[in-house]
Amino acid sequence: MTQRILMIEDDQRLGGMVASYLGQNGYEVEQALTAASGLSRLNDSQPGHYALVLLDLMLPDGSGLEVCSRIRAIDSPLSSVPIVMLTAKGDPFDRIVGLEMGADDYLPKPFEPRELLARLRAVLRRPALPEPLSSDVPRLRFGRLEIDPAARLVRVDGQERPLTAYQFDLLMAMAERAGRVLSREQLMDAVRGEAGDPLDRSIDVHVGRLRAAIEDDPKQPQRIVTVRGAGYMFAKVQDA
Repeated sequence: MTQRILMIEDDQRLGGMVASYLGQNGYEVEQALTAASGLSRLNDSQPGHYALVLLDLMLPDGSGLEVCSRIRAIDSPLSSVPIVMLTAKGDPFDRIVGLEMGADDYLPKPFEPRELLARLRAVLRRPALPEPLSSDVPRLRFGRLEIDPAARLVRVDGQERPLTAYQFDLLMAMAERAGRVLSREQLMDAVRGEAGDPLDRSIDVHVGRLRAAIEDDPKQPQRIVTVRGAGYMFAKVQDA
């Protein structure tokens, strides 16, 4: 089935090029030219109507950062739609802020269409789950933390902790390798399916958001531990 992408971007020429290229690769692109029209389309849609939002940072009626924040604040399943942010090249601060607000990935302009396609596929990738999901996919339990791969849900003390698709995949990559130290490059390879850039610190931002969601005290994490100079380790033995 064709996956539909909402592109919130005021450059109609760029939008047309992206729509044409992605259309040749099995995606349908709808373009909204303003922040307001993009949010309206998303709010008026049903969960699952858009597989992903491609969001420009600079919009004529507002900032893409604000749009990202408002999407994540929607009180419905729509809030978890994957977001890939388009940013100006050489603007790392805005990229980091975008990730902190809930974007799953970013792509600096100008970009190669093939790289855009690769990043979209990586964000949209889902683990193949055998049927029936309810019985064949075991839940992972670490003390008070429970990860349900079939439903893609995370709970602490029975309370659901909302995560973006990227953050859930990152948590699974670490939880499945609990007790092992994983470098940033290894984590990016596991989640994105591509070799990580040693200078890319976006994993640190996502880990920070994960800690905010699942740790009792994110400033003193017990579940996702930093191993200085090496990377991160998901603790195999956690709180009872």
